[in-house]
Amino acid sequence: MELKSNVPSGPIDQQWTRHKFEMKLVNPANKRKYTVIVVGSGLAGASAAATMAELGYQVKCYCYQDTPRRAHSIAAQGGINAAKNYQNDGDSVFRLFYDTVKGGDFRSRESNVHRLAEVSVNIIDQCVAQGVPFAREYGGMLSNRSFGGAQVSRTFYARGQTGQQLLLGAYQALERQIGLGAVKMFTRHEMQDLIVIDGRARGIVTRDMITGKIESHIADAVVLATGGYASVFCLSTNAKGCNTTAIWRAYKKGAAFGNPCYTQIHPTCIPVTGEHQSKLTLMSESLRNDGRIWVPMKKGDTRSPAQIPEDERDYYLERKYPSYGNLAPRDISSRAAKAVCDEGRGVGSTGLGVYLDFADAIQRLGEAKIRERYGNLFDMYERITGENPYQIPMRIYPAAHYTMGGLWVDYNLMSTIPGLFVLGEANFSDHGANRLGASALMQGLADGYFILPYTIGNYFASNKFEKLSDTHAACKSGESSTAVRVQKFLAINGQRTVDSFHRELGHIMWEFCGMGRNEKGLQTALQKLPALREEFWKNVRVLGEGEEINQSLEKAGRVADFLELGELMCLDALERRESCGGHFREEFQTADGEALRDDQKFTHVAAWEFAGDAKKPVRHVEPLAFENVHLQTRSYK
Repeated sequence: MELKSNVPSGPIDQQWTRHKFEMKLVNPANKRKYTVIVVGSGLAGASAAATMAELGYQVKCYCYQDTPRRAHSIAAQGGINAAKNYQNDGDSVFRLFYDTVKGGDFRSRESNVHRLAEVSVNIIDQCVAQGVPFAREYGGMLSNRSFGGAQVSRTFYARGQTGQQLLLGAYQALERQIGLGAVKMFTRHEMQDLIVIDGRARGIVTRDMITGKIESHIADAVVLATGGYASVFCLSTNAKGCNTTAIWRAYKKGAAFGNPCYTQIHPTCIPVTGEHQSKLTLMSESLRNDGRIWVPMKKGDTRSPAQIPEDERDYYLERKYPSYGNLAPRDISSRAAKAVCDEGRGVGSTGLGVYLDFADAIQRLGEAKIRERYGNLFDMYERITGENPYQIPMRIYPAAHYTMGGLWVDYNLMSTIPGLFVLGEANFSDHGANRLGASALMQGLADGYFILPYTIGNYFASNKFEKLSDTHAACKSGESSTAVRVQKFLAINGQRTVDSFHRELGHIMWEFCGMGRNEKGLQTALQKLPALREEFWKNVRVLGEGEEINQSLEKAGRVADFLELGELMCLDALERRESCGGHFREEFQTADGEALRDDQKFTHVAAWEFAGDAKKPVRHVEPLAFENVHLQTRSYK
């Protein structure tokens, strides 16, 4: 397997412009001759499907929800980054590029990141034109706020529901094309396999989640925009339906999987309360603009927060990272919270929590202003916990949230399988070992609106395509293997529920491949996971039939894939003998507990190639060069 990044030559600030000119074009009249499959209808998928249909391509879009509006992009709260410099505070395309490379702990591809920063300014104009109701200042200018890892205000937002508003904009564009007949929408369809013919991605196999029908769909290119795999931890901020099946099927058909161990733990989530929970709830990073994070100075202090005087509080982020304070990056903030809780200074009944306190901000700005900025988030917190955050500090704790790893892609967003493009969180490309807050929405829309429409056209113009039908042998093989898998689930008739296996998997992953990792723990996980997977295939109980709505069957397929992915994540974490970003190997840290990189041995992307079900995957390497943001020890102090 060859990892050819296809990064253009020349100065980094001219690469994308030159590349757009040098890429081949498809005549407008010829675009209708090409068919594109888009799997996923979130920000990346909806924007890509709508834009390509607008250009003239025939598009088929698939989602497992009952409407594209329910894609998990809707859950994003805090905002979207763009280098507009509306605040005149020193922001620029280069500064956004610099912050993102540094925030990712120097483990991302420079050229991709710079292009993302360039395109960011266009995203805001696009969304405003669609009617996205971004917050505005009194004079009518778009408002900005700060997010972690930046010392400028570049985050555009729509209260605490930015993802929802951006998705509605993309959804309207998508629905317009559906109405015009340019996009054919398949809701309640879940991808089960990738069809590869003559070495190229040419279609997918789906299961109709209403009728159970298994069928093939053919196209000239396939685009995966299916999000990340944080649900491997079971308890995460992801929606329950979020899964890895699409990218895992592609991996098993030959797409390299890049940096699977790079997972992000978000520092501000409502803490776990018990085994009854099926997921966790995010509290937006934007709250750290005005909220101050603290714990008691003394271990085991069970007094209410109001009874703890100021001089007995430890505002530990402000103390440890005075330059960034409560807006230190997510990986650093999460580890700092874990550290004070491990010392016995955590709050709440479990001791796994820290305070996010708005008393100073309310005193300074007034409750009305805080309610205007964060009202829906405060309401959500109160509904879940029964506590009023205007009067009592929020309790928060880190939780699995996002995955920087994903399918390896080149500069054109194409995987190692020709014709298979991967967008947004489903790919590995832009965030290195740690994503900065408000950059996920930026990447999804950049990929869908402004990058893929150029690069997929170049792919079409550079290749010839044989006319195919769904009767091709590869289609029938994919349908047959999917049907066999469904029947295998239904025939096991074991004693344990799918959810019990998912929860046990989550415990293993969180304990051994979560915020802190070490060689002994990872080796333990690599012993436990195969045993758990073996028991799953012998003892899982899947109720119902295949030719009907069957959520138990759906979950079984997803958890089976998570069990395999979890093993690859632990293997990748074991092989990467350094600490960087969200990948914190406890053996590799500085004297004051910060991540210790090994730039001589690990300044590269690890891309894993599937070698067979019973074989160890093959680890390939794409070297990373830092010519514009030079390697340095990341510091936010």
